[in-house]
Amino acid sequence: MDELENPYRPGAGTPPPALRGRDALIAGFTVTTRRAGAGRPGKSVMPIGLRGVGKTVLLNRFCEIAELEGFKVGFVEALESGEVRRLLAVRLRAILLDLDRGPVATAARRALQVLKSFTYQLPDGSSVTLDVDALAGAADSGDLASDVTDLLVATGEAARARSTGVLLAIDEVQYLAAEDLGALITAIHRTNQLNLPVVLTGAGLPRLPGLAGEARSYAERLFEFPVVGSLSRADARDAIAIPAREAGVKIESAALELIAKRSHGYPYFLQEWAYHVWNHAPASPIRARDVTAAAPHVVRHLDESFFLIRYDRLTPREREYLQAMARLGPGPHRSGDIAAALGVSRS
Repeated sequence: MDELENPYRPGAGTPPPALRGRDALIAGFTVTTRRAGAGRPGKSVMPIGLRGVGKTVLLNRFCEIAELEGFKVGFVEALESGEVRRLLAVRLRAILLDLDRGPVATAARRALQVLKSFTYQLPDGSSVTLDVDALAGAADSGDLASDVTDLLVATGEAARARSTGVLLAIDEVQYLAAEDLGALITAIHRTNQLNLPVVLTGAGLPRLPGLAGEARSYAERLFEFPVVGSLSRADARDAIAIPAREAGVKIESAALELIAKRSHGYPYFLQEWAYHVWNHAPASPIRARDVTAAAPHVVRHLDESFFLIRYDRLTPREREYLQAMARLGPGPHRSGDIAAALGVSRS
């Protein structure tokens, strides 16, 4: 098959050619955005799940939805260093400068002044270039929660004055320092109380709900944390079949079933399997034997990329833990059983 025509796209946050199995989340977020735009903000969502299930894809789709609803969007990828203040300032600078364009933008200009004050508190002592004077007494207290609240309230007021809204989307939320996460939750709590059109969404690993709850006890009343995981067998088949059909290629039912089974419906693995099977198949229709022939290439590629990068980051003790778990066979396994296999205490 022609590799240049291959529709499948394994990658980090790369949108699949057919996004399946996420319709309810997408529809729910559309309602959230529209309610916020109408001055009735409420619970937002932060999808959680393991690597490769499509959380970033969903987050990007949320951004597209917000833009279609006329919102100004700021996308932030949290860094493992945990510092988000500068990233937040840079994204809001772009949004506020956009809101400041056109006739009489008093609220936007004030928000820019608040942002100027906020940037004076950046950890490295730097600032963000803005052609306004800082607004003394706003977002300059040095208390992060108070300062972020001042900034997002001012941003929400500027957006409301322009009959629009603001979406902040944060990927890898689990990397935020507890203080940063708590400050954002506090700020969104306040913008909701004031009925301002500001929405915060994000995506992270499964430990995110616990981190949010530790940062602010009322986080569960501001966000839902839907678990994003493997696709159903039907959605997995569609995710493979639809792009092929649109490219004029037929995949036999047995081949679809084998790819769905071997990938366990895991979104990233689906793309890897379909991508390599396409490249190794001689012609349409793609058959089950083509899947079997491509299997060694898929497994080797996953071992050398998806898994190896993560394995190399483990400590020697963590590697021993994984090896012991693997020797126990298909899981899941209780931590006590793994400890017994290692000959150590459960703690």
